[in-house]
Amino acid sequence: MKIFHGLPIGGNNATLAPACALTIGNFDGVHRGHQAMLALLSSEARQRGVPSCVMVFEPHPRDYFAQQHKKPELAPARIATLRDKLAALHACGIDQCVVLPFDQRIAAQTPESFIQDTLVTGLGVRYVLVGDDFRFGAKRAGDYALLDQHGAALGFDVARMMSYEVHGLRVSSSAVREALSAGKLDEVAALLGRPYRISGHVVHGRKLGRELGFRTLNLRFQHWKPAASGIFVVHVHGLTPDRPIAGVANLGVRPSLDPDDINGGRVLLETHCLDWPASLVDTLEDGEAYGKIIAVDLLHKLHDERKYDGLEALIAGIEQDCVDARAFLHA
Repeated sequence: MKIFHGLPIGGNNATLAPACALTIGNFDGVHRGHQAMLALLSSEARQRGVPSCVMVFEPHPRDYFAQQHKKPELAPARIATLRDKLAALHACGIDQCVVLPFDQRIAAQTPESFIQDTLVTGLGVRYVLVGDDFRFGAKRAGDYALLDQHGAALGFDVARMMSYEVHGLRVSSSAVREALSAGKLDEVAALLGRPYRISGHVVHGRKLGRELGFRTLNLRFQHWKPAASGIFVVHVHGLTPDRPIAGVANLGVRPSLDPDDINGGRVLLETHCLDWPASLVDTLEDGEAYGKIIAVDLLHKLHDERKYDGLEALIAGIEQDCVDARAFLHA
């Protein structure tokens, strides 16, 4: 999948296809409803002999407006990082993705300007597929009817896909967020069609886990408000070529530690593998794991983050989490 960060005015990017079948949205989580839409998009693209294209926005428009109004509570919890979103789109067989920076220019753009400048001139759309609640343009003034009207006049087809349901439950990013917040990982997996995964580069931490006897692999996230938090049973991918490694992970801000530590109170995913492969021990000691990209599947939530009174209580808590994780995995 080709990835483009931004869209040159006038569509002068020679590597961007001159025409495409397009869908637009935030695609947070790329859940089963998204997957059904992407499958339809790919089919329509093949029929027209053009590549399939997804346009996403970064940051999320609600993140942008929350910052503008200085009301961080208005920003939505994020299901996926941009890295994981793009990986999921690639897995769905999408040909190209345009990551459009959501800024003041985009926020103020009229629906008519968005259609003409971005969709027609910038992307050469032949077909546009949107969801049943799709809105666009300044003050969300544009809707499906307006897009369809302009499509008829400008020579591109417009289609709308209605809600997707699983066992009577409407599949949506909001439903995924609610299930993650409640720690219902089985429900999350049903909505996504796969385990909930977070990936990233392993970064340096305080090395406290090593001192406590529970070394960890740390993933840090810039400007991320995760939809899930707590202590989880996990599978770690990317450390060995043949199989995932079982572990326990803390996703959150680590309330038992000094808020002024190296991570500055930011969200961190700290993963302790229950059984470190012998082939990895030397690599970990030498620090070669830093910078490696790993993926962590959250399988089951053990409990919310806890604030322990001292290191002894923290060690006892981690030991019990490991016991509980093994019990879950062998149930």
